[in-house]
Amino acid sequence: MTFAAASHFAETWGLAFAVALFLTAVAYALWPANRTTFDAAARAPLSKDEDDDHA
Repeated sequence: MTFAAASHFAETWGLAFAVALFLTAVAYALWPANRTTFDAAARAPLSKDEDDDHA
Protein backbone atom coordinates (compact mmCIF):
# COMPACT_ATOMS: atom_id res chain seq x y z
CA MET A 1 0.00 0.00 0.00
CA THR A 2 1.43 3.34 -0.98
CA PHE A 3 1.35 6.45 1.14
CA ALA A 4 -1.20 8.07 -1.16
CA ALA A 5 -3.54 5.10 -0.88
CA ALA A 6 -3.17 4.95 2.90
CA SER A 7 -3.74 8.69 3.15
CA HIS A 8 -6.87 8.50 1.03
CA PHE A 9 -8.19 5.58 3.10
CA ALA A 10 -7.52 7.44 6.36
CA GLU A 11 -9.20 10.62 5.08
CA THR A 12 -12.40 8.93 3.93
CA TRP A 13 -12.90 6.22 6.53
CA GLY A 14 -11.40 8.32 9.31
CA LEU A 15 -13.99 10.98 8.66
CA ALA A 16 -16.77 8.38 8.57
CA PHE A 17 -15.52 6.92 11.87
CA ALA A 18 -15.36 10.37 13.50
CA VAL A 19 -18.89 11.22 12.35
CA ALA A 20 -20.21 7.88 13.63
CA LEU A 21 -18.46 8.39 16.97
CA PHE A 22 -19.87 11.92 17.27
CA LEU A 23 -23.42 10.76 16.49
CA THR A 24 -23.10 7.96 19.03
CA ALA A 25 -21.97 10.42 21.72
CA VAL A 26 -24.84 12.80 20.94
CA ALA A 27 -27.37 9.96 20.99
CA TYR A 28 -26.00 8.78 24.36
CA ALA A 29 -26.15 12.28 25.82
CA LEU A 30 -29.70 12.90 24.63
CA TRP A 31 -31.11 9.43 25.42
CA PRO A 32 -34.10 9.87 27.77
CA ALA A 33 -32.99 7.14 30.18
CA ASN A 34 -29.77 9.06 30.94
CA ARG A 35 -31.55 12.24 32.03
CA THR A 36 -31.44 11.46 35.77
CA THR A 37 -27.75 10.55 35.63
CA PHE A 38 -26.81 13.78 33.88
CA ASP A 39 -29.07 15.89 36.10
CA ALA A 40 -27.38 14.44 39.19
CA ALA A 41 -23.94 15.07 37.67
CA ALA A 42 -24.91 18.66 36.86
CA ARG A 43 -25.92 19.31 40.46
CA ALA A 44 -22.91 17.55 42.03
CA PRO A 45 -20.65 20.63 42.29
CA LEU A 46 -23.42 22.54 44.07
CA SER A 47 -24.26 19.89 46.66
CA LYS A 48 -22.64 19.99 50.08
CA ASP A 49 -21.32 16.67 51.30
CA GLU A 50 -21.43 15.75 54.98
CA ASP A 51 -17.69 15.17 55.13
CA ASP A 52 -16.90 18.56 53.56
CA ASP A 53 -15.58 20.65 56.49
CA HIS A 54 -13.86 23.39 54.47
CA ALA A 55 -16.69 25.93 54.58
